[in-house]
Amino acid sequence: MTEKTARQCRSWFLPSLLALSLALTAGCSSKAHRDPYALSSFGSNCYAKALPTAGEGGLAWGDTLNIARKKSLDNCIRYAGRSGGTPKTCQVVLAECKNQ
Repeated sequence: MTEKTARQCRSWFLPSLLALSLALTAGCSSKAHRDPYALSSFGSNCYAKALPTAGEGGLAWGDTLNIARKKSLDNCIRYAGRSGGTPKTCQVVLAECKNQ
């Protein structure tokens, strides 16, 4: 009788463990991703993109073209430096405002 009970417990253990892990995964995946930069660009109408000759560039939003250009240039310098590029060569290659 104990062998039969042990087999029944083993047959339920793996599916129960699988169901529990799926339930925990589903619960975590339903949480909304919170972008720390989303609120800073909410309502911004202008954007600019700056690129270096080598490395990663930067895209930024701002209320005016000048703000967007400054932010994108700062981002370009930061990202180019981190990616092994050339931060001193960053230039704004695109800057415009959306039509409302």
